[in-house]
Amino acid sequence: MEVKGKSLWDLWIEEALAKLESRKMFLPLRPMHLANLGQQEAVASETKADENEYETFQEIQPWDRVSVHISVPETFFQHLLHGGELICKNEIEDIEVSPNQKQFKKLLLFASNDFLGLSRHPTIAKATAKAALEHGTGPRGAPWICGYTNYHIALESSLAKLKEKEACLLCPTGFSANLAVLVAIGSLAPLFCAGKKPAQGEKIAIFSDALNHASIVDGIKLAQQYGWVECFVYKHCDMSHLDQLFLFSMDGDFAPMVELAALRKKHGFLFVIDEAHATFVWGKNGGGAAEEFNCENDVDISVGTLSKGAASLGGFIACSKNWKQFIQSRGRSFIFSSAPPVPLAAASYASIVVSGKESWRRMEIRKRMQEFQALTGIPVRSQILSIIVGSTEKTLKASQALLEAGMYVTPILGPPTVPANTGRLRVTLTAVHTTEDIKRLVTILSDYVDFQVTKS
Repeated sequence: MEVKGKSLWDLWIEEALAKLESRKMFLPLRPMHLANLGQQEAVASETKADENEYETFQEIQPWDRVSVHISVPETFFQHLLHGGELICKNEIEDIEVSPNQKQFKKLLLFASNDFLGLSRHPTIAKATAKAALEHGTGPRGAPWICGYTNYHIALESSLAKLKEKEACLLCPTGFSANLAVLVAIGSLAPLFCAGKKPAQGEKIAIFSDALNHASIVDGIKLAQQYGWVECFVYKHCDMSHLDQLFLFSMDGDFAPMVELAALRKKHGFLFVIDEAHATFVWGKNGGGAAEEFNCENDVDISVGTLSKGAASLGGFIACSKNWKQFIQSRGRSFIFSSAPPVPLAAASYASIVVSGKESWRRMEIRKRMQEFQALTGIPVRSQILSIIVGSTEKTLKASQALLEAGMYVTPILGPPTVPANTGRLRVTLTAVHTTEDIKRLVTILSDYVDFQVTKS
């Protein structure tokens, strides 16, 4: 339902902000412009970085491949190979890794969240180092005290633009961003009904997918402590169930964005999504699932992380200006946390510039997905693959075979993480894996998984 072009949620948040101000509970951010070393005053013209100063490349470079190669001490490799770390308590003295360890095992990484392969990009490294040399490393304080600098403002602006939203709020992590949003939502109704107990049907209803991330689950539990929130869990990606109730997971599939957008129009709910794995990777410009499915205008609040596609650290909330002001005043995980360090803000900003200009990285991920599907017959919907092997023993053997071949994946053996006899290997594909990498991976997996194509 809309009133004069505004949804009921828009009207409620405007009224809630007015109540915060009248009660002296509004918490403003305090922008600080940093001076460079040797300057007594900040230079206003340096507030915004020139994106043309960031060097980019239009094909894979030698340093890109380094991001998917790791070396582990031989003693720890043997421990992994025999399943010690996976099936028993891992005491560090049991591994006996010496500081002078000289033998290492080189592994090809298929478990990284560095989807675009930006973690070793020299342009991002230079931007990080430059900020650290000029301004040091500390965050200085919370954003509402003295930690909100021109670097943070520039990063928020670029993220808001990427997500096609009015504003953006930075958080220390993606986990804390989800907590801040949900706790803020949970605090909304009590502002209007202080001291009153909710009557039947007066609570805020939160509809949540059954496989939502732990940060969303924990955020809902915290929101419920206000006493004005009721949670309804619908079957994973089941829009019929959601429609009846009245809204991703380790399997790496997309939320049904188009159907969710249609239900939003039907029911008028506040549409909040977590795009931790989709931001920078999906959509023409890296705007995520909402951009990929042309639903940006249907999403009210988009939560994301900078620790995956951006190869940095931090979380963010892209939303309207009113929602930003409300969350910064009521989201406790934001209020009681320091701002991200300036070098990390600089790194994240550089990652956004680089990922935007080096669109070939998103195309390379799609190519690897297509190759894996062609070789296995398994439908591949995203860069995160959940390959079901079967029993715990069989899954462990598959993981060990990959280790022996020099490949590292994440085994998920069984309960309580997944149901019995559905042990799986969680594989992540990146922009800097090659066709040959995929062929080697599939060759080993074919001994443990019944693929739907004939082995060559």
